Amino acid sequence: MKKIYVGAAYYPEVWEPSEVDADIVRMQEAGVNVVRVGEFAWGDMEPEEGVFTLDWLKTVVDKLYAAGIDVIMCTPSCTPPRWLFEKYPETRIVYANKEQTEIFSRCHPCKSSPVMREKNRIITKKLGEAFGAHPAVIGWQIDNEIFPYNEGCYCEKCRAGFRAYLKEKYGTPENLNKKWGMARWSLAYKSFDEAIPPVRGRWEHPSLQTEWTRFHCRNIVSYVSEQAEILHNYTKAPVGTDMMVTNLLSYYDINEPLDVVQYNHYEPASDLPRTAFGYDFLRAVKDKPFWVTETQVGWNGSVYAEFGFRPEGACYVNTWLPVAKGGELVEYWHFRAHPNGHELAHGALYSTAGRAYRTTQEVKRASEEFERCRDFLLNSKVEAKIALHYSSTTVIETCNAPLLKNFDYRMMLVDRFHAPLRRHNVDVIDTAHALKGYEVLISPFLFTATEHDLPARIRAWVEAGGTWIVGPMTDIMTEYASKYRDAPHSFLEELAGVHELYELPLHTDGYRAKWTGGGEFALSTCFAAYELRGAEPLAVYSNGEFAGLPVITRRQVGKGCVIMLGSIPTSDALLRLIDRAPNAEASENVALVARSGVRNGLIALETEGREGTLLLDASYTDLLGGDVMTGNIRLRPYQVLVLQK
Repeated sequence: MKKIYVGAAYYPEVWEPSEVDADIVRMQEAGVNVVRVGEFAWGDMEPEEGVFTLDWLKTVVDKLYAAGIDVIMCTPSCTPPRWLFEKYPETRIVYANKEQTEIFSRCHPCKSSPVMREKNRIITKKLGEAFGAHPAVIGWQIDNEIFPYNEGCYCEKCRAGFRAYLKEKYGTPENLNKKWGMARWSLAYKSFDEAIPPVRGRWEHPSLQTEWTRFHCRNIVSYVSEQAEILHNYTKAPVGTDMMVTNLLSYYDINEPLDVVQYNHYEPASDLPRTAFGYDFLRAVKDKPFWVTETQVGWNGSVYAEFGFRPEGACYVNTWLPVAKGGELVEYWHFRAHPNGHELAHGALYSTAGRAYRTTQEVKRASEEFERCRDFLLNSKVEAKIALHYSSTTVIETCNAPLLKNFDYRMMLVDRFHAPLRRHNVDVIDTAHALKGYEVLISPFLFTATEHDLPARIRAWVEAGGTWIVGPMTDIMTEYASKYRDAPHSFLEELAGVHELYELPLHTDGYRAKWTGGGEFALSTCFAAYELRGAEPLAVYSNGEFAGLPVITRRQVGKGCVIMLGSIPTSDALLRLIDRAPNAEASENVALVARSGVRNGLIALETEGREGTLLLDASYTDLLGGDVMTGNIRLRPYQVLVLQK
């Protein structure tokens, strides 16, 4: 990429040609330099089976290119036309009650249907032929927010595919029965044909639910990969698929055959600080700049508006934050509000009548600033020495067997472990990610810690000098969503040098701890107490039935160490364990991103709509205002500073 892109989703099929021309002028006025098109337009691309009409779309793309606006071309497999579903009803998903879905909105296709896949391949090939070499097309998006909706499809092909998946993974029913503990309640299978997919709302076996989710996720990866393989024959532009905020469908698995990580998020302004977690995760998936393909410009909505209007400055920072964190493209959903349909009330850069909002000007301001800072942004990157585990396997397990009531794994990581590190560079990584280059690794609630040869890789990394802060409730489940029989953990006690005496997986805020060197702090959420088997105590319980027993321990392993957490400490206590200097000193409402490379510097962003402070230990030039800055700095609400050293 030679610039930072700012844009929106656009639906030319909704508007008359004269309106499209007027919208292109509006795009130029708003600082929009990229739009994505085509994702829901299959009906206009192929109005009858085998009759392809792409000239209208080519005319639009040509006009955009002439106006200096680049294009992300989308495959329309999220919304096949009505004729396809009616002629080939087997392409429609089936619900758990065995009713086939009616044609009413989107995301109807069954991912197991050979007919659906063949039709996808045909339309993808046609688009590749028509636009693969078009100079306007800088990238591709496959499908839209693809995901195992409604627990997946229950048609006979999906049921048969699930049973084949189980047979492939477990070999024999006896092996599955043993791994899942099916003797309990006399649930053992004599044949894989007896495996019935789980149903939401029923008290289902967690191992069955976990594997049903995995089957559908694997099916989706195959579904997307087929289209990517075709597109790679026609284009050199990066190919991706826009993903939602959850890691239930593994970002690592689905992006392995793709070229760019794409991300959609709709957090309201009050959650703006939390969005940084997603960017720190995206950046690490392929170790290259990511794309935000959808975010909320004003308010979200379907047939009514919700999620609130962004206060002044929030949309501006929402545009800047992903770029500061290593993104190279930010697109809003959507450019112009639809005049009708299911999302009639959704906000946009322009109203249905074509009038701009205050937030439109904020997007334009950010777009202009990206151009002003282009050299700095394109010649520096975000490098982290601290990593935080965020496991797709644990996402699935905590959906089916969270162990803690009302437990939200992702938000626990966001609020209790990532938030204290807002002034550090942090990579959020899944368990397959390499550990080389990190000094500190934090692994809370990593239920399954044995996949991807992680125990051996962790040990080698720690022995070479890494600090592993692990727990609570890590290494407590097999990949089959079962607990271990011989010990609470598979390998963690031995590596950490502890013996777990007690565990209390209950929400309560009554327990406290004290450092062995003095000073108390609060604990929360879950509680384990240890006997030392080679480790030293860093903190012990100061009250309750565990009083005096270690809750945080440390063991030297080679040149590094393992720090075991039996509970969630306060933010200050966590930072004490991490023991790494931040990028700079700043108030908690200021996010800091250090950038290094050909250019070096710091980006500071106030994300909560109140005055913030920053202490600089050297002189920097603010590329936005031109001022030389050092020492104590005050940031206005939603102010951004791009500080080059």
